[in-house]
Parts: sequence; C-alpha cells; structure tokens
Amino acid sequence: MADAGSWPSVLVAPAALLALAVLALCSDAVLDARTAGRPATPAAAVRPLLDVVRLLLAQPRRTPASDALLWRIGVLTAPTAAVLAVAVVPFGGHVVADLEVGVVWFNAMEALTWAGLWLAGWGPNAALPLIGGYRFLAQGLAYELPLMFALIAAAVGAESLNVGDIAAAQQGLWFAVWMPVAFAVYLASVLAFSFLGPFGYPAGRDIAGGVLGETSGVDRLLLQAGRWLLLAAGSAMAVPLFLGGGAGPLLPGWAWSLLKTLAVLGLLLWARRRVPAVRADRYVEFAWMVLIPATIVQTLVPALVVLRR
Repeated sequence: MADAGSWPSVLVAPAALLALAVLALCSDAVLDARTAGRPATPAAAVRPLLDVVRLLLAQPRRTPASDALLWRIGVLTAPTAAVLAVAVVPFGGHVVADLEVGVVWFNAMEALTWAGLWLAGWGPNAALPLIGGYRFLAQGLAYELPLMFALIAAAVGAESLNVGDIAAAQQGLWFAVWMPVAFAVYLASVLAFSFLGPFGYPAGRDIAGGVLGETSGVDRLLLQAGRWLLLAAGSAMAVPLFLGGGAGPLLPGWAWSLLKTLAVLGLLLWARRRVPAVRADRYVEFAWMVLIPATIVQTLVPALVVLRR
C-alpha cells in the first residue's frame, strides 16, 4: 500500500502530469520538424508553447444557437478527467488517493471522456463537430471493452483492484511479460481515449478538425491540453499496471516510476507517427472480432494462475 493523502502529493501530482504533457507536446513538435525536414532546434520544441499564448489571447468563437453550457462542460471534461485519473497512480510509494478500487476509478475517469467529447461536438450546434463527437463514441465502442479486459487481467493477476497492490504483485516478473496482449491493448487504448495518432479520427482533417473545429481561444486550449494530459495519465498508469511500478535497483521508487513513464510516453509518441489512421468502423470490427476474444483469453491466464495458487 502507498502513502496517500498528503498535501504535497495533492499538489505535485497534477503538476507532474502537466510537466509530462508539456514534455510530450514539445517532443512531438521536434519530431514534426524532423519529419518536415526542418532543424530539430529548441525553437521547434517551444513552438507549441507559443501557440498557448496565442490561444489565451484569442477571442472565443460562438456559433448560432449553440448550447454554451454543454459546450463548456465538454471542453472542461477531458483535462479534468485526466487530472482525476492520475490521482490513483502511485509514484514510488506516494499516491494522492490510495483507493481500494483504484483501477475502477481510473476506468471511470477515462469513460468521462465519452460524455465530454460528445458534448464538445454537440454544443457548437454545427455539423462537423457533431460528426467528430459521434466518431469518438464509435471509437469508444471499439476500445472500451478490450481496455476493460486488459485492466481486469492486471487486477486478477494481483487479486486486487488497488493500483499499489497491483504494482507490488509484480515482484520478480512484470505483468507486461506474461500478459503481453493486455499490455499492448492497454497502450492502444491510451492513444484511443486521447484521440491521438491513428485514433485521431474524431478530430480528423477530413471534417475540418471535428470536435476541435469550432473551438477557439481558451476553449480550444483546454480541449487540446486534455488530449495530452490523457496521454500522460495513461502512460503513468501503465507503469504500476504492467511494469512493476517504482521497483528497480539503485534509484528511489519515484525515479523509476518517472523513467518508466517517460519510456511508455516515448513509445506512444513513436507509435502515433508510425501507425496509420484507423477508421472507426474498421476498428470496431477488428476490436469485436479479434481484440475482445484475445483479451478474454489473456484474462483467463492470470485467473488460472491464481486458482492454482
């Protein structure tokens, strides 16, 4: 069990999440520059941060007959869900909320993005954002059940829904080693609920930005920040679920947690550029025909090991 509830952890966890999201965004900007043949300079890395200033100064856009309240709730949901999700992620021996049902809490916060993205598409009262919102719902139908089975596999292996207990149960062998299908599905799901890379379909260029199309100013900043915060939160959660948490030689637990989180974040940034975009209907078909049966079989493996014990 991790130490929980101290005021420093309550303040440090969101700050660390924001730092990870900014690092991921700047790293992605450097990769963008290299792909375009431009020099990968510090100026290229900080370019997204200049956009933050521009968005803070920009006037918010309003469409005719929009539902401003639902629109604003949808915009705020993604960053709020990411911050709340990371509350149950232990860094070393420290965690904001050491809940007995931490895995369920994380999954519930991730599921909030369903409502948030749909509201962000519905609120502007415009066709293309609404299409983007419905695209995210279709994408959610594909990734959510495989993600749930991946989380269940880790919980069954540890015989606990507490995230700290799951990390502690991996003494000597990480769950990623003997639950590779669950680990791979989890990583794909992180990109999916962050709607980035191959799963950026809800904000696709073919629909002029989709859920992002009619947002501007602070609203657009919050929605964009939510994507990267969700990516960082999902990367951090992968460490206690599948990579042994803060366990490791020489360095303190929090340092190992940070290094493993950075490794997962780097892997996801690489995959975001190497994996082609996936249409929601194709992904739904693949998920229901392949991923769900595969993750069910994967969940049976730790269940049989636990029964044998």
